[in-house]
Amino acid sequence: MVNRRRFLTLGSLAGLLPSLSFSRSRSTFTGNIDPLSVPRALSQNSLPIGPPPSGPLVISTWKQPKANAAAQAVLDKGGSALDAVEAGVRIPEADPDDMSVGYGGRPDRDGHVTLDACIMDEKGNAGSVTFLEHIMHPISVARAVMEKTPHVMLSGEGALQFALAQGFKKEKMLTAKAEKEWKEWLKTAKYKPIANIERHDTIGMLAIDAKGNISGACTTSGLAYKMRGRVGDSPIIGAGLFVDNEIGGACATGLGELVMRTCGSFLVVELMRQGRTPQQACEEAALRIVNKQEFKDIQVGFLAVNKQGEHGAFSIQPGFNITLSKNNKTEVTDAKSYLK
Repeated sequence: MVNRRRFLTLGSLAGLLPSLSFSRSRSTFTGNIDPLSVPRALSQNSLPIGPPPSGPLVISTWKQPKANAAAQAVLDKGGSALDAVEAGVRIPEADPDDMSVGYGGRPDRDGHVTLDACIMDEKGNAGSVTFLEHIMHPISVARAVMEKTPHVMLSGEGALQFALAQGFKKEKMLTAKAEKEWKEWLKTAKYKPIANIERHDTIGMLAIDAKGNISGACTTSGLAYKMRGRVGDSPIIGAGLFVDNEIGGACATGLGELVMRTCGSFLVVELMRQGRTPQQACEEAALRIVNKQEFKDIQVGFLAVNKQGEHGAFSIQPGFNITLSKNNKTEVTDAKSYLK
């Protein structure tokens, strides 16, 4: 099985070297989606009301049992899905060993750790921060943007100014380990992106609470050694994350540029609105990218959950996994993929 590190390495290659031309690989994907077999769009009368039959749940990208446990603890106490996803993704944000999120994240090519995050609740409210420096928990700043400003997104110096005004502590985000890796990269780096060097990912989380409400969160330190100022899909509502409480929620992982061009998470939710299952919706969204790109080294994965508590996940390359917590049980499973 391709591990997470390999997945991330492959995921950056195609977007960083767009001039390369790869021959289109033959897919071994056998989950043929027949449009005629897909249920018709959901009507208002068919929309579920109340909690899903399986009860509250938490689902996240990658192997995140500790993050899920923090979110599940909130739900177990009767807390909201919004509180749960914030509590959940704060765990990897504070983990120096997770070098794709928050504290300890890999810096840009100038040595600055810049963070992106967004959060969305069951009412359609959303908050986002991009290009944020010196703050350990960008997801909490994003929530403050949602709840304490008339805006959806703050960026750069403005986001930092707002965070400090809200009482967040200014801290050094670059750890000794990440700095050492960056300095090694500098020995051979050119300013143009280099294949197999830049690794990135997103931690995305969706939750359904006891009232049946859905919320989601995404947080990342972005593409390692990226050009200064680069922002990916993670903090973009409709790309890295989207929630519609009538239908479900979705989040994305992988090369953000490709997700943004497809409005990936919004697309997944809209496909569920049309009657697709979460699995069908994730597959179709990934195929939209495959059909437009030379996909040999492209990496994108989608995760979704609907109002009934059904979930789905799919990626272009193998190696993407998800963590699901429900009914006092947490399980990490590998997602299906287009290529085998």
